[in-house]
This record gives sequence, C-alpha cells and structure tokens, in this order.
Amino acid sequence: MHYTKKLIGLAALGMLAAGCGSGDSPGTTGAPAADSKPGTTRETSAAPQAEPLPVAVDGPQKDVLDSSSDGQLKVLPKPADGAPFTKKVEHKLQEQVLSRVKVPGKTSAECPDGVTQKAGAVSTCNVTYEGAVIPYEVKISDSYKEGGIMTFYTAKPLKSLVVAKVVYNQLFEQYGSGSGRTDASKLACEEFPVAKAVELDGDSGLTCQYWSKYGNQGDGGYETLRVKAGTYGPGFEQVR
Repeated sequence: MHYTKKLIGLAALGMLAAGCGSGDSPGTTGAPAADSKPGTTRETSAAPQAEPLPVAVDGPQKDVLDSSSDGQLKVLPKPADGAPFTKKVEHKLQEQVLSRVKVPGKTSAECPDGVTQKAGAVSTCNVTYEGAVIPYEVKISDSYKEGGIMTFYTAKPLKSLVVAKVVYNQLFEQYGSGSGRTDASKLACEEFPVAKAVELDGDSGLTCQYWSKYGNQGDGGYETLRVKAGTYGPGFEQVR
C-alpha cells in the first residue's frame, strides 16, 4: 500500500442489535472530501526551516498495523449482551477510533448524558485516545422504531485526530526510500505529542522536513512541511 488512509474525520454508520454487544457490528464510512487526499502537497508562504528537526524518520513505524481488523485494536472486555445501549455505543466508538488510526493505544469513551434511543435523536459523546479528546455527534436513525431488533445510528467526529506515529509513517511512505522520489532524504519532524485533536481538515501546528537537492534555490537544503489533518489521514503542505 503506497499511501496510508487513516483519519478520524469520517461519519461512521453504526448498528447495534437489541440485547447484543456492539463489537461484532460493522460500520461504514461516509464519502470523503475531494480535496484532502494524502500525497497532495500544497504550497503556503512562510520562511523555510533551515536547521534539522530533532526526530529522524528513517523507516516505517512498526506500531502502525497493516489491518484495521487486527486483534490488537479490539477493546476488551466488550459489553455484555444485556448492557445499556449507551455502553455499547461507547465501546463501539473506541474501536472505530482504533481501527482508523491502526495504532494501538489507550482509549476511553463517555456519553455524558447517555445516548437517547429515539428516532432522530442526537447525543454527544467524547472519545479519548492517548489523552486527545475527540467529540462525536451520535444520531439515531430517523426510521428507528421502539422495540425494534436493530438500532441504526451515525457517529460523526467533530474533530480530527493526528497521531505522531501515523504522521511519521506517512512521511516515510511519501518521501522515503520506498516512495520512488530521488530528490528527498534526511526525513525528520519536530517532537510531536503522541496524539492531538485538531479542527477538521485543519492545520495541526506541527512540522516535518526533508532534505532536497532542489532546496535553497537549487543548492540543496531542507524543505519544510506543515502537517494537516486531511480526510484520509495526515497530509502535508510545503512551506515556501
């Protein structure tokens, strides 16, 4: 796989059976925005980074798993069959976050006022991944009928999640030795928090860089990249 695709910025469709745990219920994702694909490098104006950044990125990140269904991304124990609906939703949201970033980490979830199980009802939940809090809007399907076997809902994140190891992995995939680029080397980033909540499709405030033979007006030098929270995962904007 040439590009990783892991963002928390998609609305997920959930389904829970009455009296059943949520861990076996598949979710589907909504349509991605057209302008946030990884590998799209846009230019913005700022002074280039002249000095090497402290965190060298010299290979893929082993903690970024290949499959979103890897057992390491499961949250255990899952709720019992007779657990409250809110507990099942909280469990499902944690697993959705883990399956998207594909990096094991400490999670928790809370829906402070519960999840209202009525047609069209909207509730708010917060999912925490390694200290970063992502608010979710959980909406019950308009077609919900009380007493029905299944409860359908959408879970829409209100912020994006930027995970350091995912950024490092994506940087190596796009600019590293396996990317096919011959102009880039010496990949590095500033020191990132393990995870950071960012406005949807927003600027993370974090930067990476690579050494380019075309940098410094063709004499060779560092090119600086701003880390953006794109629809599919972290993206990069070139700083000029």
